[in-house]
Amino acid sequence: MTFQAFLSSQDDGKVLSRFVQMDDAQLDPGEVSIRVAYSDVNYKDALSATGAGKIIRRFPCVGGIDLSGTVTDSSDGRFRVGDEVLCTSYDLGVAHHGGYAERARVPADWVVKLPAGLSLFDAMAYGTAGFTAALAVVRMEANGLTPASGPVLVTGATGGVGSVAIAILAKLGYRVVALTGKAEETEYLKGLGAAEVMLRSSLDLGRIKPLDKAIWAGAVDNLGGPVLAWLASTMQIGGTLASVGLAADTALNTTVMPFILRGVSLLGVDSVNCPMPQRAEVWRRLASDMHPDQLSAMTRCIEFSQLPDVFEAFLQARVKGRTVVRINP
Repeated sequence: MTFQAFLSSQDDGKVLSRFVQMDDAQLDPGEVSIRVAYSDVNYKDALSATGAGKIIRRFPCVGGIDLSGTVTDSSDGRFRVGDEVLCTSYDLGVAHHGGYAERARVPADWVVKLPAGLSLFDAMAYGTAGFTAALAVVRMEANGLTPASGPVLVTGATGGVGSVAIAILAKLGYRVVALTGKAEETEYLKGLGAAEVMLRSSLDLGRIKPLDKAIWAGAVDNLGGPVLAWLASTMQIGGTLASVGLAADTALNTTVMPFILRGVSLLGVDSVNCPMPQRAEVWRRLASDMHPDQLSAMTRCIEFSQLPDVFEAFLQARVKGRTVVRINP
């Protein structure tokens, strides 16, 4: 029995991605077989499918770093036929056939049972982006951040991680400030729960002080580079800064002064290698106290056949919120 898949291959150094027919014998090894219901599109997926970034480590490879669906076969006692499950990150869509296919087979250690209160669609409305946002909040909470601590800034606010982070933080009672370069998206961001929207153009990133006015109790940074350096200099005493992305720059030019004179904590957020116990707990919270009312408002759904048409918009930063791909609804 064959099924449709979106496969990336390499020809003379150039990445080519196209729809193909595959069968179960072509799937990678794993203890759990899944009928894929939904996947999604992350910036990483756009880099992979187009070859704009060196993301895929093995060719050919079915793309899609996230999937949700129903177990059709399992040799692992933790999962039964009919279980609804999700799988994000690890080597999925990078060095192991991923979510852009009607069927998948993955190692059982990568699989999370869908928590009560979450649908297969919702799981991909979050996807890696939403999971990363939630993991950042969980880590900041563990570092002592509470709504009473003060305002929390979210950079790259209109993207997938930023949108979910704003909605989650607002749901938990934080005063959220969104930083964006897109003035036209002010109402969108306020609709997600941002109490205030700042424009990136209002920052003088050419003159960043070692220590500036202390403003933020917490921050979720998607950008890196000068914005992350400015954030470090403007954190409150004991502030918590979560670094989740590098959309602007991989470099960080700062001083130790915020860390030794204000006790600022810089937390790295790694959603790929997150241990399974913490991973399952974050998904449980995304299904419960973190679940925002605005999830559907920040999400659009496309058909599997439309997938190749959306990557360029991601690369050009013309996409806001989350994009779900309907594989086998």
